[in-house]
Amino acid sequence: MLHGFKSFRNSVNHARHLRNRICTRGLTNKHCETSIKNGVGILKFDTPGSKVNALNEEFSYDCKEAFEELRDNPEVKSMVFISGKPDCFIAGADINMLAACETKEEIMTLSKGGQEFMQQMEDCKKPVVAAISGSCMGGGLEIALACHYRVALDTKKTSLALPEVMLGLLPGSGGTQRLPPLIGLPNALPMMLTGAGKNAKQAKKLGLVDLVIKSLGPGVKEPKALSHDYLESCATDVARQLADGTLKKPKRTKSGMSTKALSHNLPLKNKILRNYVFKQATKEVMKKTHGLYPAPLKIIDSVKNGLESPSTGYARECENFGDLAMTDESRALQSIFFGKQACEKNHYGKPERMPQNMAVLGAGLMGAGIATVSLDKFPKVILKDVSDTALSKGEDMVRDVFQKKVKRKKMSQFDCDKLMSSLQSEVDYSNFKDVDIVIEAVFEDINLKHRIIKEVEAATPDHCIFASNTSALPIGDLAKASVRPENFIGMHYFSPVDKMPLLEIITTDQTSKETTAAAVEVGLKQKKTVIVVKDGPGFYTTRVIGALMGEAFACIQEGTSPTDLDKLFVKFGWPVGGATLVDEVGIDVAYKVTKYFLEVFGERISAGDPRVIEELVESGCLGRKSGKGIFLYRSSTKGGARPVNPVAQKIMDRYKKDGQVAPSGEDVQWRTYMRSVNEAALCLQEEIIANPVDGNIGLIFGIGHCPQRGGPFQFLDTYGAQAFVDKMRAYEDSLGFRFEPAQIVIDYANSGKKFMSG
Repeated sequence: MLHGFKSFRNSVNHARHLRNRICTRGLTNKHCETSIKNGVGILKFDTPGSKVNALNEEFSYDCKEAFEELRDNPEVKSMVFISGKPDCFIAGADINMLAACETKEEIMTLSKGGQEFMQQMEDCKKPVVAAISGSCMGGGLEIALACHYRVALDTKKTSLALPEVMLGLLPGSGGTQRLPPLIGLPNALPMMLTGAGKNAKQAKKLGLVDLVIKSLGPGVKEPKALSHDYLESCATDVARQLADGTLKKPKRTKSGMSTKALSHNLPLKNKILRNYVFKQATKEVMKKTHGLYPAPLKIIDSVKNGLESPSTGYARECENFGDLAMTDESRALQSIFFGKQACEKNHYGKPERMPQNMAVLGAGLMGAGIATVSLDKFPKVILKDVSDTALSKGEDMVRDVFQKKVKRKKMSQFDCDKLMSSLQSEVDYSNFKDVDIVIEAVFEDINLKHRIIKEVEAATPDHCIFASNTSALPIGDLAKASVRPENFIGMHYFSPVDKMPLLEIITTDQTSKETTAAAVEVGLKQKKTVIVVKDGPGFYTTRVIGALMGEAFACIQEGTSPTDLDKLFVKFGWPVGGATLVDEVGIDVAYKVTKYFLEVFGERISAGDPRVIEELVESGCLGRKSGKGIFLYRSSTKGGARPVNPVAQKIMDRYKKDGQVAPSGEDVQWRTYMRSVNEAALCLQEEIIANPVDGNIGLIFGIGHCPQRGGPFQFLDTYGAQAFVDKMRAYEDSLGFRFEPAQIVIDYANSGKKFMSG
């Protein structure tokens, strides 16, 4: 989105241009450069020192200045907008610019500035062509939409999207008004409501781009640079032909609707049908968001207003954009965005020896998942287990992930086969001589892990890092079996590894900085969002889950049904229900963790009667993986709530508190959520986590901690530390000491400090 424009001169001094040359150099400012090639003005934007072009006020000023120079130059008959970065057209708005705004009026000024510039582009009498390569996101796509013709390079990096909804916003520079007429309402609404991107071919099929250019192979330059030059050449030819009339602009109706979109939108000329479409879209949004996220509804409102009252559509978009930017939800989602960026950097520096060869121990779900996200990132990946049968199952799990990518056309069959052929499956350590890092993912048995640690260290070089994927066993206790404790570290992945973005790295007092830096670098190479925490019972995420599940079981024992518990969790903003979460984690795993936590933390962490979980395990109710846990998991079950397992229900009924009145739905929601927030605060107080940002990102990306609230520490700032303390004290009076607020929150309440203010 282009924002914050000032008044500019109406004419440009053309004396700088040398006339009648095939290529003439024009204006150069910090972000943009112009040139003229046979009457075609080339506007190339390229932010120095950055991997991406992001729209901030300075970039916008430079881009507008460059556009006006070409528009007003009589030598220029048409224009091409292109990036100097092959992997990025424009990545969208600089979120720092939005975060700096303190009022709705400031936000609306930015939106109006963007809308005005886009309208200048659209109204330009000279044809304007967008040459798209790489990410074309948010305001970048809005710029492309304002152009008269769009050419896209077919590469893996090319993606067109309007992802503002993920930040609690909407496209604020005309996107809600231009996209529906271009590609049709049924296609435009899902793009804006989900933020999903389209590759070049998909965009062409929708009518979002008019021409797709194939990438080139090796030549006088490397393929990426050669293909980018080819894109510019093709776009320049298109612009020249549009100017001289040998190529006509894409056919559109008087309203600007493309002929491809026309068939999609014809039924919507009927008001009853149009209202039905919007009603269904609203219904689907409410089903998925439970009204917790205002942005999707504002997007629908902006689009609806634009179609029904075109003269006020842009004003409504601007107004809604201003409203959304001031919401707690948008601030929370922006905080997550900044936090994620921070956790995708190696704050320990580049390791002196970057691991190249990796071995994964255990070919089960976790081990196979770790191998999957590593195969295309490291020259050598070994998957080891005790038998060929176990290895075969692991290989099948890896292959299944790749085959799904092939089916979705995210990977070629050739690449799938190539990766699978590179996986080395072993039943012994004979090929571990040159391994740089070993990631252990075997059963949570400390004696088994100790034996494996000794075996691995005997078979690997002295510099080899040993990383354990344990979810709860203290890394320091595991490292007692190591003769190289400085190379020992925890790397806690989340299941399924190929989908869950978080990697929780755990260090001990003996872990070297070099080992930590190398482990972080491995995680980043695997495309993980990484937090580094100190060793302790349950580390960070598992410890918070323990408090959360403990309170959930307490609510069940007080009379809340598992089905109601699930519904209450989801309505509060959790991605899955509380009872389902227990089944997903595995009741046997939950039992081991609970038993261990009771030894360490006492009854404060558990809340419910631990015998419930113990008897569930003894009865074979292990969760989803066994087909039965709190719920029954039948393959034939489609949609709707899963049936409660009668065996589990009988056990839970046996421990239900006599005469206990079931807590209200609101109390269930707040009790479980407040316990998780308080446990996160205790982890910060005990320096298990380094800072509130890591605390937010760890829970958001590890357990889906109600993203609309931005994580525990963003929530504490928004809700108020004093209000939190007061609510915890009220629960403490009625339910006991497990609701005693963390001292750090009390201190922040007394001082008025904010967790997220630095």
